Amino acid sequence: MGRLFWKLFLFIWLGQVAAVVGTGTFFWFEHQPLPIMADRPPPPPQFGEHRPPPEFERSGPHRHPLPPDGEPPGGPLPIFPLIAALIASLLCAAAVAWYFAKPIRHLRNAFATAAEGNLDNRVGSAMGGRRDELADLGQDFDRMTERLQALMNGQKRLLHDVSHEMRSPLARLQAAIGLARQQPGRLEDSLARIEHEGERMNGLIGELLTLSRLEAGVSGPLEKVDLGELLTGIVEDARFEGAAEQVGVDFAAAPGLFVQANPELLHRAIENVVRNGLRFSPAATSLLIEAKPEADGMIKLRIADQGVGVPEAELEAIFTPFHRGQNLATGDGYGLGLAIARQVIATVNGKITAKMKSDGGPGLLVEIVLPAAD
Repeated sequence: MGRLFWKLFLFIWLGQVAAVVGTGTFFWFEHQPLPIMADRPPPPPQFGEHRPPPEFERSGPHRHPLPPDGEPPGGPLPIFPLIAALIASLLCAAAVAWYFAKPIRHLRNAFATAAEGNLDNRVGSAMGGRRDELADLGQDFDRMTERLQALMNGQKRLLHDVSHEMRSPLARLQAAIGLARQQPGRLEDSLARIEHEGERMNGLIGELLTLSRLEAGVSGPLEKVDLGELLTGIVEDARFEGAAEQVGVDFAAAPGLFVQANPELLHRAIENVVRNGLRFSPAATSLLIEAKPEADGMIKLRIADQGVGVPEAELEAIFTPFHRGQNLATGDGYGLGLAIARQVIATVNGKITAKMKSDGGPGLLVEIVLPAAD
């Protein structure tokens, strides 16, 4: 038994004992006659006064028959009822203290195991059928540990993926340096390779820093952004990039669309989604970009390509860092673009989702919902 159990038990039991003793003593004294009224001889009757029989005398509001010898009625203190009441209060106090102390003990043990790094322990099942604040606290603890476990697993996975991504360009850098030493005549080719791998590592580190700042809640100052103007610049760049692969861009945006966001980050987030669609669009196809207001004060942006699409089971996973899907056979990205896009959209209370096209056609549809600015 813990200290909390004994404290609850002591306080509840003492309260019940005080109530039982006080109530019993009150009723015991209430049924005792007043001795002064029983021993004093009755005053002589006045003229016309009705005198009760001598075997009765008034004590308080009631009349009590006097015994033949004239002694007032009375009795000993009811010890056995008091003992029975004390035992009942003892059992009741123990039950109430156990009822409150047991779930708290489970929570204490769960916090202790979590502090040691074990986040697999759950206390919701140990609460039984309780429907009170302690049961709610247990459910909150389970949600907290699940969230912490997911974050820790994500950090471990991110560290593993970063190590893997960094290992490849480092290996190529070492190979290029070795080739330059062995074949001085190919120094220019080796330097070009070293420069390319250095730029790739610099870009990867920049993406990681951006993702880290966004996850830490650093999104920069927000301002009113003309979404139509921002999309126009993104579409021009996309048409220029898509021309080399014979991929067109169809663009349609309603006028007067404004959002409250950091313009640089929002531009980067939408551009990441658009470039992802261009990367996986076959030749002689087109990428659709459209934006329109919704009835609930939101703005919906749709970006749809005609590529191979993504399996249903991977639609959520494509927004995680360094995700490598089954159909991602092309492209030289880092696997961070969509993860950054989700973090940017979340900073402005928006939402980004991916789904297969409702018409059954090929390709992936990415929808971005943003709150409209006043």
